Parts: sequence; C-alpha cells; structure tokens
Amino acid sequence: MLLELTPENAGEWLVARGLPEPRSVTALAGGVSNRVLRAETSAGNLVLKQALGRLRVEQPWFSDPRRIWREAEAIRRLGPHLPAGSLPGVLCEDSENCAYAMTAAPPESETWKARLMAGEARPEIAARIGEMLALMIAVSWHSRQWETAFGDQTFFDQLRLDPYYRTAAARHPDLASQFERLMRQSAGRRVSLVHGDWSPKNFLVWEDNVMAIDFEVVHYGDPAFDAAFLLNHLALKSFFQPRHKTRYRQAAACFWQALRAGLPAGADWLEEATLAHLGALMLARIDGKSPVEYLDQEARSGVRKFARVLMRMPAAGILEVFDRI
Repeated sequence: MLLELTPENAGEWLVARGLPEPRSVTALAGGVSNRVLRAETSAGNLVLKQALGRLRVEQPWFSDPRRIWREAEAIRRLGPHLPAGSLPGVLCEDSENCAYAMTAAPPESETWKARLMAGEARPEIAARIGEMLALMIAVSWHSRQWETAFGDQTFFDQLRLDPYYRTAAARHPDLASQFERLMRQSAGRRVSLVHGDWSPKNFLVWEDNVMAIDFEVVHYGDPAFDAAFLLNHLALKSFFQPRHKTRYRQAAACFWQALRAGLPAGADWLEEATLAHLGALMLARIDGKSPVEYLDQEARSGVRKFARVLMRMPAAGILEVFDRI
C-alpha cells in the first residue's frame, strides 16, 4: 500500500532522502491525476509529486501510478537538450510510493493557463513553447534509444486515448469510425517523444521564462498530438472569451511558426496530422471523461457543433481553424 504524502509527513519523507527539512509544506492543485506538495526549505523551494491510481473525476478513471517513474526519467533525459530552466530538476525518487521531488519554479511564476484566462497571450511565450516542443521532437526524431526507453504507450492509452477519444466516440457513434481511423493512423506515426499533455496549465511562466512540467503521459509516438493539444486549448479559450480571439489566434500563429521552424527534415506531414487531431480533441474536451471546466452550457454546445464540423471538414491550415470560430 502506498504511503500517501501529506503536508504532515512530507518533512520526514524529504529528510529520509537526504534533503533539507522544510520550514513549511502546502498542498497544491495537482490536477486530476496527482498529489502535489510545495515545500519551503533552507535550500530553496521544492515540489513533491505523487501519482494517483484513481483520478479525481466524476466517472471511473484509473491509471497505473508507476507512470511517474517514466515522468522523472523523461525530465532527466531531456534536461540537457532544452534551454536552461525549461524543466525542473529531479532531486530524488521513491519508486515504492510512486513519488519524486523536484526543483520548483520561482514563487512569482504562474501557469500560462492563468494568463490566457485573463486575456493575456504574449506571442513570445507562445513561440517559446513552440520552440521547446520542436527541440523535444528533434532530439528524439527516429531515435531507437528514445523509442526503447519510452515506446510503451500504456499510460497514453489509459490517460488520453480511452478517456478522450474512445469516450467521445461512444457519445458520438456517427463519428466512431473516424475516431478509430485517427487512432490507427496516429499509432503508425512513432517518430519522436510526445509529452502527451502539452497544455497551458503545464507551463509555468515568469518574466520571459517558461518551464514545462507534468510529463506523466510521456511516450514515443505521434508529435502531432502535442501540437494539436496546445492549439485545442487556444481554440477553446476563443469560445470562452470571444473578445480576445484575435490574441489567441496570434498566439497560435506564433506557436505554430516556432514549432515548424525547428522541426527536422521529413516532418512535412505534421500540419495535416495536427488538424486531424484538433477537431477530435475539441470534441473530447466536451464529451470525454475530462470535460473542460470553464465553459458554460451555451459555449459547450457551440464547441460541440464546431468540433463535429471540423472533424468532417478539416481546415486547410492551422489559422483557418481560428478564422472559422
């Protein structure tokens, strides 16, 4: 049975692993799939993360908590290939209890999601996120070494394909064959490392700096999924705050331009594949197991209608999607 990390026992856990005893420990929002604590120590702030076996959603949703081992491994391996500060540093691991400790972003950092929700969509930040994704793709492109380490897609299936695509397909049976075809085609594109949750909530931003976190769905597969995942969030926020649609469109353009500029040769198919995922992801965030929380019923209905049309009639380019909204 796993030891559940809490603010009360986190200090003892840290000291047992050679880290400073914290002055204080507070629980952070860990999304639906993790328990996350922030510890203030004499050596700086640390973050403790522990994977959950049952996710915090209304519908039953389970995933092996051992996925956290791969998350820590991915962060360690990618660190030397991304700009300094782009990833946290792994400080210690507890394989038995599916937890690890990492360095923390500065206290003044906030998620890119929080800034986007407030209508702030700085093009430079979007471009930085596109550059980071391009670097991750390029360093692992057609690499047997990376594929050997991260080729198992079990967690991706548990945390993305099943709760997103298969659940949405069950609720839209007329699109079920299209979802199946998308998953089949995507499964055939095993070309690079994939984060699996390239979402605004997983980028901590301060000044001009960006740190990517939450690699629990990392695997070797189809990078178009990551590109579409990020663009989907910008599109959804265009429905949430239509008055800022132009800003979200510009962020999407800067992200996509930076990503394309850093891709390796032979990735010309990425835009078409990204567009195929985009409509499916939009529908999945309305009728999957993890619906987006900030849209009201009217906006949800609008996204649902838009996504269904987008799946049947994909846009010719990324920006056309935003122009259609």
